[in-house]
Amino acid sequence: MDKSLKFFIDRVPTPIGEAQLISDQEGQLRMFGWYEERWWPRWRARYGEVELKEMRNPFGFTKAIEAYMNGEVHVIDTLPVAFAGTPFQIKVWYALRAIPAGETLSYGALAKRIGKPKAVRAVGLANGSNPIGLVVPCHRIIGSDGSLTGYGGGLERKRWLLAHEAHHAGAGLFRKEISV
Repeated sequence: MDKSLKFFIDRVPTPIGEAQLISDQEGQLRMFGWYEERWWPRWRARYGEVELKEMRNPFGFTKAIEAYMNGEVHVIDTLPVAFAGTPFQIKVWYALRAIPAGETLSYGALAKRIGKPKAVRAVGLANGSNPIGLVVPCHRIIGSDGSLTGYGGGLERKRWLLAHEAHHAGAGLFRKEISV
């Protein structure tokens, strides 16, 4: 990793707990997550020893997350992101960004969408290693039977996010199945 690249970190209070976000000096979001003990080892594996400078609202990301939490669920759709992963992971992560707020997709459907219908497990692994939760909406992936499946932020957060998006995106999905 280029040692001259600078990263900025901010902490974001949300209705479902404090989250952290990291951006680079180019104004791209690199990480978003709730559990620092989970994402920090992955961050270090991807980027090595880099300095994280605390910065309030880097490039407007904090305000965008706050707006999302206040009901503007589409505000995250166009936030600039930068990925560090394998070509397959990156393909999955871009496909996740194409799932609209208020909608869900199964792992199998996502595998088909990226042209790899037999790669369901690999899609699941890529989904689980997504470094930019929420903005790259891995919470919108569910089991083929419609059940909620694992989420790095915890199933209660996933349930809340899906209900929040369904309510504010106007889709009406999960309003009965998922309660907050």
